[in-house]
Amino acid sequence: MDRSVVFLDLKGGCAPCDKPLMLRPILFCPVLTWVAQELTVCGAQRFFIVCDEAWQDEVREVMEGFDTRLFASAQEALADAEGEVIVVPGPVVPVYGPEDSRSVYAAEVGTLKARLESGIPLTDCPAEACGIRSLWQTQTLPPVFRPVADEAALNAAMPDARELLLRRMTGVTVVDPATTYIDPRCSIAPGVTLLPGTILRGHTAIGSGCEIGPNAMVRDCIVGKDTTINASQVNESTIGSHTTVGPFTYVRPNCRIGDHCRVGDFVEVKNSVIGDGTKISHLTYVGDSDVGQRVNFGCGTVTTNYDGHKKHRCTIGDDVFLGCNTNLIAPVTVEDRAYTAAGSTVTDDVPEGALAIARQRQTNIRGWADRLRKTWKK
Repeated sequence: MDRSVVFLDLKGGCAPCDKPLMLRPILFCPVLTWVAQELTVCGAQRFFIVCDEAWQDEVREVMEGFDTRLFASAQEALADAEGEVIVVPGPVVPVYGPEDSRSVYAAEVGTLKARLESGIPLTDCPAEACGIRSLWQTQTLPPVFRPVADEAALNAAMPDARELLLRRMTGVTVVDPATTYIDPRCSIAPGVTLLPGTILRGHTAIGSGCEIGPNAMVRDCIVGKDTTINASQVNESTIGSHTTVGPFTYVRPNCRIGDHCRVGDFVEVKNSVIGDGTKISHLTYVGDSDVGQRVNFGCGTVTTNYDGHKKHRCTIGDDVFLGCNTNLIAPVTVEDRAYTAAGSTVTDDVPEGALAIARQRQTNIRGWADRLRKTWKK
């Protein structure tokens, strides 16, 4: 059965100038978003929110993807509702615990309208109403909706909120729940291992067989199966399967890293596509680049993508070998199977199968160092 949800009060005990409690984050997710996500499990499809005009734009933002309508009063919201309505009388947080005390309840819209016409507020659950757990339509562990009156209560609810999410995960190994933080918008497949210090944020999806951590943060990413992310930060990107990231890797937004890749220590990748089988093992910056398959980045390689005014892209073909300390001055293309000599600064395109050498020839000045040392003794 499809139901409407009416949120009556987002503000709670906050001062008028403060952000409403339901728009504040818990486990990195706006509370309003999480509550709406939970209520969809019991058939909710439409969300009617009573909200001050000052916060309507932010409400629309955090409720993106939900059928949401905003109203100035409960009477206006109920005028558009029909059948059985779920009522959220004030700020609540989904948590793990015993049966709820009907802080969120369901009742016929006629009953609710009659109470308002009689001057009875909807903050108290009517005798005719039912508890929200009875509406659950899946085997998912139902939450308790705990009322919160202020920011202190919101923070105090976090451990039980985190326990609810951890208890729902099937086939996931969480080595240290006390140091693991998971956004309720995340999805984690069975067979994943989360090591201590793991933080998963936003709309992140982790494929089966992955190992995340220790001390890793993954935000708004899709991670393929059997991938390892160790002591690294990965943001708004896609990581393929059977790939290793870290330790100490920084993946910035809008990256697509392929399957069977290695992105190692002290590597930064930004706004780039990395083909399958490519190895970027250490001390390298790859920015605004399109990289082919099976490319080897030597230590200290830099794509110099910014000229002080505009960003430019590098294009690197398949099976390219970039020698240590290569600088690629974008825009530049290194074609398939090409090599660059270590220490080269490449400013022109490199043809396929070629070797680019862009460095001065070595000159040895005999006795120079000894003469320098003699000056130190004076």
